[in-house]
Amino acid sequence: MTCGLDAQPTRQKSALADGLDVTPTRQKSALAGRHIVVTRPAGQATHLAEALIERGAHPVLFPVLAIEDVADVMPILDAAIRLDQYDWAVFVSPNAVEKALAVVLSHRTWPAAVRVATVGHSSEATLLRHGINDVVAPQERFDSEALLELPPFADMTGQRVIIFRGDGGRDLFGDTLKTRGAVVDYVVCYRRAKPAIDAAPLLKLWSIGQLDALTVTSSEGLRNLYEMVGKLGQSWLKKTPTFVPHARIAEQARALGLTRVILTGPADAGLIAGLTEYFSSP
Repeated sequence: MTCGLDAQPTRQKSALADGLDVTPTRQKSALAGRHIVVTRPAGQATHLAEALIERGAHPVLFPVLAIEDVADVMPILDAAIRLDQYDWAVFVSPNAVEKALAVVLSHRTWPAAVRVATVGHSSEATLLRHGINDVVAPQERFDSEALLELPPFADMTGQRVIIFRGDGGRDLFGDTLKTRGAVVDYVVCYRRAKPAIDAAPLLKLWSIGQLDALTVTSSEGLRNLYEMVGKLGQSWLKKTPTFVPHARIAEQARALGLTRVILTGPADAGLIAGLTEYFSSP
């Protein structure tokens, strides 16, 4: 797994790629010396890892979700052909943007008449990299509920909507639009899977009392983490400060028996702020 931390020495980059900790050389902060687990999928942890290194922490990369291509891309190709029939296209995540547009834009340009919506700044940035810059998205809370509160989705009578998402995604947004008068189609453009990786680096840090915190950004990923660390790891996990950026993940964590769950603000900035505040306290 490559994290793209080109400013780091080779040894540090290799350690990140292997899911191990690194020794930063940045300024002291409340996070200095802390071993903090980053559970984002491989290739999507760089920004948070860099932010931790800047604050003197030791990021430990342990992806709990693997993002995989769908076996059959024909539904995405069919969606590309039919795009002009829709009023809205909704992308539920940066992964949905990347996987869907890799297929769609290789066969056609994006139709100007189809409005685009998504749920977060990362997805907006990914859409912009693909040349789509007129995007409707919430600016404070980044979830389906916040998107549904925006004025363009108040009355959807006669509107046709296509939603690009992963397998097993939530139906809340599409189901709510249907009750508001829309016709909704779904396209699955990626799969989520549990990575086949060894939890030994985490277990080792726990065993010597040097695993200080975990960051978890997905309810499904949290469930995977719980399974991946086994019975011994679960006993430690339940007592380790776990930082999550959404109430839904916090609820899942408590249901699994985690006792030190810290709900932060959204995205990486929220996680960093939450970690800093927590470790700044006496």
